Amino acid sequence: MAPPAPAPPPAATPAGETAPRRTWVADLPVLAVAVVWGGSYLAAKGITTAHTVIAVLVLRFALVLPVLVLAGWRRLRALTPAQLRGAGLLGLVLGGIFLLETYGVVHTSATNAGLIISLTMIFTPLAEAAVRRVRPPAAFLGAAAVSVTGVVLLTQGAGFTGPGLGDVLILGAALARTLHVLLMARVKAVQDADSLSLTTVQLGGAVLVFALLAALPGTGATPWAAAADFGAAEWAGLVFLSVFCTLFAFFVQMWAVRRTSPSRVSLLLGTEPLWAAAAGIAIGGEHLGPLGFVGVALVLAGTAWGRRAAG
Repeated sequence: MAPPAPAPPPAATPAGETAPRRTWVADLPVLAVAVVWGGSYLAAKGITTAHTVIAVLVLRFALVLPVLVLAGWRRLRALTPAQLRGAGLLGLVLGGIFLLETYGVVHTSATNAGLIISLTMIFTPLAEAAVRRVRPPAAFLGAAAVSVTGVVLLTQGAGFTGPGLGDVLILGAALARTLHVLLMARVKAVQDADSLSLTTVQLGGAVLVFALLAALPGTGATPWAAAADFGAAEWAGLVFLSVFCTLFAFFVQMWAVRRTSPSRVSLLLGTEPLWAAAAGIAIGGEHLGPLGFVGVALVLAGTAWGRRAAG
């Protein structure tokens, strides 16, 4: 359940400094981001019910938004009206992504959620190829087939039945993430925008969507009511989602892409589904069964193969 990734600038290696000796310094924090993102599905599942999804989303992002605004106030003021409109549009899509992900994880396992959302790495190049009207490489199509087969096996449980509601919602979130990536690449107004400012406006737009939904009758508990019912464990989960999975993750990405290559950052963040499965099984006590473990292996293999084929 990751916030939008900042647009990576070209990586540079300082003169007299050899990259292989230094990359591990950037690798460890980025790997930590992948780990906390993997754990975010289990954390969200632990503090959220179908009645509190919108309330939890308001609380999660309202906690970190003031920090982002203060950190980038000068650059926020420098955004043009066109950049604000473009970032606001992306914020609406981002709000939809988090709604689908959070409702989805309430109705499926953390393991399923983390692995199904990884299909974004397959969907995005396929969608981009369709927009450009070019045929993807045969190797990439093979990787996509392997990944989809893995998801089918993963979501079956004890027998071959239709995927559950949560699995379908997470699949919708993966498609929405694909749309978000394509829009970021094609909305000209945001392409030259400062990445911190762009993310702040997007999160602000998403919080506005959540707040408006929370004000409507029949959309579940209010943020205040949900917060009042939280115990120590729920507050710990919310702080984990807000501080580590959002604030820490964003600033680590901004720091890392200036010290290593964007491809290396992407590769390390691509281990997120592995950590989601590990957290779900080891901490959440989730059981996959033989078919499920085969599905996990196929999803991980297919997405890794797909990243190499797309690159």
